[in-house]
Amino acid sequence: MIKYQHILVVIDPVAETQPALHRAVSVAALQEQADITLFMPIYDFSYEMTSILSSTERDEMREGVLQGREEWLKTLLTPYANSKIKFNLKVVWHSRPFEAIIQQVEEAQHDLVVKSTHKHTLIQSFIFTPTDWHLLRKCPCPVLLVKEQDWRMGGNVLAAVNCSSDEEEQASLNSKIITESAEVARLLSANLHLVNAYPVTPVNMALELPDFDPSVYKAAVKKHHERTLYEYAVRFDVASDHLHLEEGLAEEVIPECAEKTQASLVILGSVGRTGFSAALLGNTAEHVVDKLACDVLVLRPDSSES
Repeated sequence: MIKYQHILVVIDPVAETQPALHRAVSVAALQEQADITLFMPIYDFSYEMTSILSSTERDEMREGVLQGREEWLKTLLTPYANSKIKFNLKVVWHSRPFEAIIQQVEEAQHDLVVKSTHKHTLIQSFIFTPTDWHLLRKCPCPVLLVKEQDWRMGGNVLAAVNCSSDEEEQASLNSKIITESAEVARLLSANLHLVNAYPVTPVNMALELPDFDPSVYKAAVKKHHERTLYEYAVRFDVASDHLHLEEGLAEEVIPECAEKTQASLVILGSVGRTGFSAALLGNTAEHVVDKLACDVLVLRPDSSES
């Protein structure tokens, strides 16, 4: 958490409250020095369609809109007038918000993006917006998706790891997730919990292989996950009663564990699938976020280029 010193907050232009800004200030306050950039990409197609105006007049109209929005951003900082945090404001004209956000991250070298998720007013469930999906797959820095539940001092932080793969990239990502989670837990005086889901025995294996024993297979898979999870616990000094190993899909196990432990924050990794594989397989992070009532911090592998 100490490294999050250049924070980008994505402001929602239509929301009555800005929980992402509130959370970003909380994160910055946990550190010795940090700056926060309030960022808002806006676009109105009608300004591009005004054929009776010259390009210069259209540019002037757009500039007027941008300045108006920047003045509005200043009003959001009123509650933080006495804060020692340095605030910056930036409004850009861009038709694709996620591209504008990623471009800003790359240009200004932000090390954390904080964004609220949208809530469906009819069924009171969270909706994963297209911008969220793109950010989790392509944003070069960690993304903190904010709900409305506050972080509690002395609460629980849940780190979700994947013990299925022995690949170096996955092991590195697991270590990154636990390291980050341990630091957040330390700053919040919270307890660190680890959760891992191991897969259900494939039905087709039992049907296609006459000598296949599902119980033996299940026991072997569970033992592998238990051993790997325990090794992480020893390495990062996590209490054994804070380890959670459950059979099932990660997108079901992680939210259930978060609710059981009353976690204030879940930290997990995203492999950033794109294209056909993303459409076919999806991404665990994307499926998990919608089902959680708490904030989610999503990390990418250090070596990921996807």
